[in-house]
Amino acid sequence: MTLRTVDAAERRARLADRHLLAPSRRAATAEDVAEALVALHATDAATVYLTALARLAEPATAEVERALYDDRTLVRMHGMRQTLFVFPADLASVVQASITRELWAKERANLMKSARDAGLDETWLDRVETETLAEVRRRGTATGAELGKAVPGLRDKVLYGKGTKWETWQPASARVLRVLGFDGAVTRGRPVGSWLSSQHRWEPGAGHTEMPVAEAQAQLARRWLRTFGPATEADLKWWTGWKVTDARRALKAIAAVEVALHEGVGWLLPDDLEPAGRLGSTTTTEPWAALLPGLDPTAMGWQSREWYLPEALRPQLFDRAGNVGPTVWWNGEVIGGWAQRADGTIATRVLRDVGSDAVKAVGVEAQRWEGLLGETRVTPRFRVPLERELSGG
Repeated sequence: MTLRTVDAAERRARLADRHLLAPSRRAATAEDVAEALVALHATDAATVYLTALARLAEPATAEVERALYDDRTLVRMHGMRQTLFVFPADLASVVQASITRELWAKERANLMKSARDAGLDETWLDRVETETLAEVRRRGTATGAELGKAVPGLRDKVLYGKGTKWETWQPASARVLRVLGFDGAVTRGRPVGSWLSSQHRWEPGAGHTEMPVAEAQAQLARRWLRTFGPATEADLKWWTGWKVTDARRALKAIAAVEVALHEGVGWLLPDDLEPAGRLGSTTTTEPWAALLPGLDPTAMGWQSREWYLPEALRPQLFDRAGNVGPTVWWNGEVIGGWAQRADGTIATRVLRDVGSDAVKAVGVEAQRWEGLLGETRVTPRFRVPLERELSGG
């Protein structure tokens, strides 16, 4: 049987709709954005807000704060590749069962090893976890520093990397709270400071519904493929951090259908096989430009990126660890980068010959971002060469 071919143009056309990037597809709520993208990168606190602002019809940081901290319809937790994300609340238990529970076991075992290397006995971690959780519940919300003062065991030091060149003594507090966060016993609440701050208060966790791992993996794969499909097995493995056998089993469980991509065999959901519209067709939205922040879920959604991000642009747009910086998009392709300068202006650079319409549209988007950010100054946590150059820093 000949597989249906999905070319790069069709894949790019899907981004306008599935990733809420065309102006006519922008969302009404922060929940809509998270639902569409499955997960918002949260390693850099600003990314969560900027990702949403790029896709909201009426962008406001207060809308994101409402969903995160008032209505609690969005949840911040560790997930894929041991990275911090923001998920729709109804997806939290799926992520916990399919990914984070295994990470928690490894994280806790590593902490216990560091504790033993520091001369602490086997009961130490149980006791400190119990006391810390009790203190968080008693207070309702607390910073790590406040908890450290109230729970003596959090002030104990553990030995990290014993016998290696990285050997160092560390206070236990951050690692204990990290383990409790992986477990879902505590959760990150409001930031200490503005929405740009990566320091958060700790609050009691809502817990997670137990479910079989294979079922959870199938659910997560289905949600991801709806947004990021067509995609390869390697893309799914990379995005989730699963073993290849897990990715393969999940694709089989959701009856994913093979299609032909430039890089090899890809997959689509069985009810998502109709060709996406292309520019110039009657089913496609208007041409669109977008300025997306560093670590945006669209730029970081696949392991194989050549169909939307030319290899020649990578050295200027990525750091050495593989983190993408702020990107400029035109009709589903990365064409350059951008940065905010100290005076608040948005500087852009188009790195490809894409025509005057694209350059004009990018300029309009830059002006929109100047208005959105106003007096706020945002410096990406992971800085890349082009962003540094454009920002002057």
